[in-house]
Amino acid sequence: MAQFQKSADVVIIGLGGIVGASVAHHLIERGWENIIGIDKSGIPTDIGSTGHASDFCFNTMHDQMTIFTTKYSIDFFEKRGRYARIGGIEVARKGDDERMLELERRVTSGRAFGSRVEMITAKKAKELMPLVEEDQIQGALWDPDAGLVIPRSQVVAGEMIRDAEETGKLQIMPNTPCTGLDIADGKIKGVHTPRGYIETSKVVVCAGLWGRLIAEMAGEDLPVMPVDHPLTFFGPYNEFEGTGKEIGFPLLRDQGNSAYLRDTGDPKSTEGGQIEWGYYEEKEPRLVHPRDLLEKEQARLSPSQRDLDMEQIIEPLERAMELTPVLGELGYNEKHSFNGLLQVTADGGPSIGESPDVRGLWYGVSVWVKDGPGTGKIIADWMTDGRTHIDHASIDYARYYPIQKSEKFIQDRCFESAFKIYNPPVHNREPYSKGRNLRSAPYYLREKELGGYFMEIAGWERAHGYASNEPLLEKYADRVPERLHEWDNRHFWRVSNAEHLELSENVGMVNLSHFAIYDITGRDAATLMEYVSSSKVAGDTAVGKGVYTNFLDDQGGVMADLTLLRLGENRFQMIDGGDAGNRDATYLRRMTQDKGWDVFVEDRTDHYGCIGVWGPNARETLKKLADDPAGLDPENFAFGACKDFTLRGVPVKGFRISYVGEQGWELHFSMSYGLALWDMFREVGITPVGVETYANSRRLEKSLRLQNADLLTEYNLLEAGLARPKVKAADFRGKEANLKQRDLAHQVAMLCTLTVTDNVDQDGVARFMMGNCPIVDPKTNEVLIDAQGRRSYTTSLAYGPSIGKNIALGYLPQDYCEEGRALEIEYFNQKFPVQVEAVGMKALYDPTNARMKS
Repeated sequence: MAQFQKSADVVIIGLGGIVGASVAHHLIERGWENIIGIDKSGIPTDIGSTGHASDFCFNTMHDQMTIFTTKYSIDFFEKRGRYARIGGIEVARKGDDERMLELERRVTSGRAFGSRVEMITAKKAKELMPLVEEDQIQGALWDPDAGLVIPRSQVVAGEMIRDAEETGKLQIMPNTPCTGLDIADGKIKGVHTPRGYIETSKVVVCAGLWGRLIAEMAGEDLPVMPVDHPLTFFGPYNEFEGTGKEIGFPLLRDQGNSAYLRDTGDPKSTEGGQIEWGYYEEKEPRLVHPRDLLEKEQARLSPSQRDLDMEQIIEPLERAMELTPVLGELGYNEKHSFNGLLQVTADGGPSIGESPDVRGLWYGVSVWVKDGPGTGKIIADWMTDGRTHIDHASIDYARYYPIQKSEKFIQDRCFESAFKIYNPPVHNREPYSKGRNLRSAPYYLREKELGGYFMEIAGWERAHGYASNEPLLEKYADRVPERLHEWDNRHFWRVSNAEHLELSENVGMVNLSHFAIYDITGRDAATLMEYVSSSKVAGDTAVGKGVYTNFLDDQGGVMADLTLLRLGENRFQMIDGGDAGNRDATYLRRMTQDKGWDVFVEDRTDHYGCIGVWGPNARETLKKLADDPAGLDPENFAFGACKDFTLRGVPVKGFRISYVGEQGWELHFSMSYGLALWDMFREVGITPVGVETYANSRRLEKSLRLQNADLLTEYNLLEAGLARPKVKAADFRGKEANLKQRDLAHQVAMLCTLTVTDNVDQDGVARFMMGNCPIVDPKTNEVLIDAQGRRSYTTSLAYGPSIGKNIALGYLPQDYCEEGRALEIEYFNQKFPVQVEAVGMKALYDPTNARMKS
């Protein structure tokens, strides 16, 4: 075959699936031209999961991004005449009270983010879905927008590709696999195929099950794994014969049994008059690495369809017959049933966005049909504008650290994700049991000896409290409530609130070694950091000064919050959150490349540890250890200063800053000194305090913000209450937008602090809320929506033991930004009254005044 030379502005690998087709459609919609789409199969795909997907859509997730992508996709399918908005039911069986609570929680999330789900009775569920045995269920959730892509998402993919071809802006190459990626100087240069080489500066990998194999060509890996999904068919079922319908009854999800059911409509329709029953394996999910997928000519059905062993499903199928006896009355269609491969991920979210290591290489992998068009829009907007209209941190492939992309980690985490696809309900704070103990502080064994209650972030083990401090529960018994509702108490340790109070009365230390630490050096380091930072960090900023700052996008949206230490003319140290560090460092490296600046961004996280020492006695206690005690006095160590000193000869870098509102320091040190420091701190009576106090309870009492929760790209710095009194003279990204926002008479919305004024639920149980709760006007019962269409929900929630109340942060439309204003939040589909305590950043608790009053 003769070689050919080809070039394109974009090459889409895996064009034939719903995601690849959607990316092509939306890129063209955004003005892109000269796109080439290749696929190892036919186009649309005849081997990928789009070719056999069940094609139903439910909008019952707990996060804003997924509810957006699903809602967008449903509307997209419907506008093309390819959607049956038949509705869907999720049931809770009798005795499964946790599933019932989960359904109520889904209604709350739906209200927060804009889906229309509601609770219905068992009787109503039976009326809507006659195949259900009413006496088997206690209640259900109804999603009026749920439905089926008709006749198949594969057809929709084909139509999008045909329409794109007709514009002359897309050329397709079916049966043309990617055999290699051409990468030079960290940038994509082209794609190798058996038909020749395609020169391009942009590649989007939408290869689905095979995505990891394409990433491998770039020396990367994606934290996703294909997993068997038993799909079974029973029939004949002729209820809708002669109607021409693809589906007659609403969709049914029996997630307590990890299963779903739907009819396939008229016998002459696509699937032909049957009942489809699907199951997600809970106990031993069968993962298969993409390298072990069969080729098309080797597979009996297709590479994404594997033979089904009846033993996989016999137990849940018998249980399904209790709920829907029709399954036992119909014949089992063995030839039509199979294991359809789908993808699970290491953290429940897809891998979307540009590679951290290869510029121009983009991923759109591990996306369900229900999210396909919405994800295509997100990717196209991101590639075109450099941002998306809602914060995409949760799906950004750059969120993963290298340790989270090892084959062992991916296997373990995906295995655990697989049996949580449907059941059991996943708690807000649900920890993973696998992929643990990867990163820990040098005093980790000391923490274990103290009975640390560990959770994990970015591979780091963090104690949220210590059993050794439980005697404090007696000391503070009247101020630390017991959480009587199991959900509120799950993965929470009451001792944390006692530690919080002890830190406020004496002195405590918090393990902060999960901080992501980066050294930024090079001839243009000051230029880079000044340009990306909204605060002044270079120029005449003194060496030894630490500055809190934010990174903004071009629209002034808040991309990051962190602290920078200026350690030299062109030397900075960035101290970032554990979950955000890799993404923010990737951003700096990309900016350096785009600007052609001489800067080196080096990950130093594993070199440095950090312990925060805070409390009214922090200074005097540290003086007992300091080789120069007077150096810690306020006149010698101002707030925000960063200085090197020694504690019994051990060198530390002290940064006088506080995320807990008490005086003290972040003490940074070489990891090798960590154990010695921990032991000497314990010797002088500093109480270990879990990260719960630092990250949740105390920061909310101080109205302090958290990136990826309270700080999001769809809100600007002024709305977040973080704007400095003056805009710095130096140019910085987002400055123009920031200046325009400052010129407004008022912001469209403001981040406000609220307290729950009555937390007792309808059963007389005091509740301790967590998660994203919709904020409602009690006069209208409507969720607040600002002039830009942004919905109000709690971005952070925690109990503050110093003030004895549940505290929330949330953005409110300007008309509601009034201290004392009475509103409501919804939690588990119940309403609780709240009051606006502060508009913008204003602490609810002042440690100094509190101690003076006491």
